[in-house]
Amino acid sequence: MQNFMLPSLLVQHPQLRPYHFSPPGILHPITVFYELSFGETEMKQVEFRKSLHFKLGLPYDRPLLRIANALDFSKLKNGGSASLQKGSALLRDVHIGIPSSGVTGGTLSLVQGSYEYHHYLQDGFNDSGWGCAYRSLQTIISWFRLQNYSSIEVPSHREIQQSLVEIGDKDPSFIGSREWIGAIELSFVLDKLLGVTCKVINVRSGAELPEKCRELALHFETQSTPIMIGGGVLAYTLLGVDYNDASGDCAFLILDPHYTGTDDLKKVVNGGWCGWKKAVDNKGKNFFLHDKFYNLLLPQRPNMV
Repeated sequence: MQNFMLPSLLVQHPQLRPYHFSPPGILHPITVFYELSFGETEMKQVEFRKSLHFKLGLPYDRPLLRIANALDFSKLKNGGSASLQKGSALLRDVHIGIPSSGVTGGTLSLVQGSYEYHHYLQDGFNDSGWGCAYRSLQTIISWFRLQNYSSIEVPSHREIQQSLVEIGDKDPSFIGSREWIGAIELSFVLDKLLGVTCKVINVRSGAELPEKCRELALHFETQSTPIMIGGGVLAYTLLGVDYNDASGDCAFLILDPHYTGTDDLKKVVNGGWCGWKKAVDNKGKNFFLHDKFYNLLLPQRPNMV
């Protein structure tokens, strides 16, 4: 390494630092020396990462060798075996292990990767009655963080409002307010903070949502990001669908941001705050309101390394 780098060290004074990675499918750790004089998105760095993906047989559509992907050995104390992944006190991936949907002969299409469950009253902040779309957005941003598409912190309600004011979508008085936001505002924030583009599906009534099951299944199979569903003054996070193409029967895997309890997995699952919902349940009750239009926000997975 010294012989290889010495000529350029004498002239360019690069800031070289080693990072250690454990990419999927590779049985041993990889160590990469990165030049920190310029940012990760600088073209030279991007091309270097692409060449590493090529040499290691890694996919070209997701970040696996960014600094955010690196193993963090500072979390290993006293020779313990703590996780080397990003730490958080919030519940993650709460849908894993929940009971089946009840759709006979259906095909499951689910979110891929990890996310955090954001809901009412977290962080000691009372947003009950108006903050559900903010919480759904926080869950979506946590997915992009945990898949290492971004290293920004999950924004607070105020920071989300600030973003909408900065782009001219809202007046300055919006900051600190309790105003509801919807799918369109979420798309603006994702574009501004993460550079993520979104597809929006509109339906005139909750009764029409089952007709979109095939399109939603395709989203989870190709993009695999969480979806925000907004209708009336309610917002939910959609984590998947179970769809029988022949019969048209469909169930929606809903993560509900209206939960106000403690971050206890059993309480969340047993209370139905994360679970399968049908448009019409066994008792004939409609989950999606027939007299409200709905917007569905489908974040698109960035094609990058």
